[in-house]
Amino acid sequence: MNRFQQEVEAAVDALLLQQVILYPTDTVWGLGCDAEAPPAVKDLYKLKGREAGKPSIVLVADLAMMKRYAAEVPAELEAMLAADTRPTTYILPASRAVAKELIAPDGTVGLRVVKDEFCFKVVRRLGHGLVSTSANKAGEPTPAVYSEVDPAIVRGADHVVNWRQDDATRTAPSRVVRLGEGGKLEVVRE
Repeated sequence: MNRFQQEVEAAVDALLLQQVILYPTDTVWGLGCDAEAPPAVKDLYKLKGREAGKPSIVLVADLAMMKRYAAEVPAELEAMLAADTRPTTYILPASRAVAKELIAPDGTVGLRVVKDEFCFKVVRRLGHGLVSTSANKAGEPTPAVYSEVDPAIVRGADHVVNWRQDDATRTAPSRVVRLGEGGKLEVVRE
């Protein structure tokens, strides 16, 4: 097994144990856990210092997995996913499959189909959505690269992924699209 696959397997093993991982996402360094494990979500929020009721994004492998976590999926979503050229988070009505801590007060959840190979392999192997929130204390700057992650966050994570830690590539935050009135998707953040 090569190093990449070892890192995928180690991350999945930690997630299956309902642990919090520190990992490179398709946008920034993030904290994550199984999106269907409320105790793990609570641990993640405690580490981040995030207030309850403030939702986090859930990374999914494909449209089928997105449909597991969304109570309503607009007809044009499949075409939009196929046309996405950058990470895009879709705000949709949440289903009961997602941990309630990840649901916004308006009943929605942020879902993003990952194209990053590492994240995709982890999510696919886990078989559940993967919580994705920036790896910083609430209110602190978002770490675009591993060297910017607060040492307290590194120490507090149950598992730190040893993949792309020396990668200095910076990417833009995801585009955000929300299901609006009449079932139409509307861009909230470009």
